[in-house]
Amino acid sequence: MEKKITEDFVKHSIVKWLSANNWGHFQFGGLHERGVDIRAKHNQYPIYYFIETKGQGKIRQADEVAFVYSLGQIITRMKTNNTRNKYAIGLPETSAKIAIRRIPWQIAKKLLLYVLSVDRTGKVKQYSWQDLKKIRK
Repeated sequence: MEKKITEDFVKHSIVKWLSANNWGHFQFGGLHERGVDIRAKHNQYPIYYFIETKGQGKIRQADEVAFVYSLGQIITRMKTNNTRNKYAIGLPETSAKIAIRRIPWQIAKKLLLYVLSVDRTGKVKQYSWQDLKKIRK
């Protein structure tokens, strides 16, 4: 049986990826704190990236639950007064595939919402609204 991808693994992989892509000044939310799991500031521009993360569940249906739950959390944490912020849900590959299939690209565009998919090796792939649109064709 394959080892499940934990939320900590997803967070660590995303922080490593962000660091390699010009993001820093990280802040992290704790288990029972309000707010996003990862907040990063761009190293050159006044742009913030707010990311909600989830790990892999014990049963297959948990992948869908992780997607829906993370989407609900990130939406409720969006700030409407700043159009320069970016938002993402960071998920194991299995849950990310569901998110990519289910989030309408028009909504992702309007909300500046990205999907960050983390595979078993820790590789992160970012999906923008443009990627979602291409996939949906």
